[in-house]
Amino acid sequence: MISRNAEALFWIGRYMERAENHARLIDVHYHLQAEEPLASVQEQQDGAAEGSMLGKWARIVDALGSRAAYEQQYGGYKESDVLYYVTLDRDNPNSLVSCVNYARGNVRTLREKLPAEVWDITNAFYLWLREKQPSDLMRESPHVFFGRVKEWTALFQGTLHSVMPRENEWYFIACGRYLERTENTLRIIRSAGLAAPDGTGAMDGYDPVYPYLQAVLRSVSAYQPFRRYYADGFSLESIVEFLVLSPVFPRSVHFSLHALDEHLRGIELSDKTMRVRHDRVLRQIAKLTADLNCLEREELSPRGEAVVVIDMLQSVNQLGAMFAQTFFRAGEASA
Repeated sequence: MISRNAEALFWIGRYMERAENHARLIDVHYHLQAEEPLASVQEQQDGAAEGSMLGKWARIVDALGSRAAYEQQYGGYKESDVLYYVTLDRDNPNSLVSCVNYARGNVRTLREKLPAEVWDITNAFYLWLREKQPSDLMRESPHVFFGRVKEWTALFQGTLHSVMPRENEWYFIACGRYLERTENTLRIIRSAGLAAPDGTGAMDGYDPVYPYLQAVLRSVSAYQPFRRYYADGFSLESIVEFLVLSPVFPRSVHFSLHALDEHLRGIELSDKTMRVRHDRVLRQIAKLTADLNCLEREELSPRGEAVVVIDMLQSVNQLGAMFAQTFFRAGEASA
């Protein structure tokens, strides 16, 4: 398989996973808004909550790694601006519509190597999204809109899983998906401000931490699985432990790294030099997995969680760079 095809397949997996993550990331912040006490509404009207509102929407942009570009274009953090920037802004290469457009372009160039259903779904998803206007988000309600986005990505992933032969094309797409998922779960943990949401404390008996914890679980569809394993043990440490270390939950860091390792091993290579580099990437994944296995629960406490997540994010970024150096032509890996 020539390197440009491998790269295109890899980024199909990453872009479609990223589109789903955008929908989940926005949704978690709407969960948070819905859970806030009515008193905060009055505070916002009085201007007292301006810093808090800044934090909520800034975290979304931070999670996408686009804060500098956003602030240069928009300045302040308004709900309508952030929604547009993350979803429909074609000038933002990391927006939802841009991700789906890039995935569609890659699928189009590889139509002879992919099942016809994959093109049909990707194209229909893009055409549906292309017609959306900023006013549609608020009229339909963002929760409904992003729910529909998640349905489109689920249809894409389900079709891919059910009809695509388990050959190199499948494995490259899956590698992109699970590398992106690993990074996304870590970014959601970090961006949600679990340990100290906006630095606020309890207000009139209201615990501001609880909705943040619940919303983060719901943003990755982990609420029910988490309660099965932890019952009433609802704490920061147990939630971060579940999202990072669970070997059975499909969106945990541990599960995603093991799935990445499995699919990377499925890639068949004839070039000896590339096989050597391929083994090097596998060793890096094994090192990351070993680091996870050595984590203690105390390291996932509010004081240690941020350090652990940042370190893991850096390691995952390095892994992505190694993957590009191994399989793609120099200078051509997309981001």
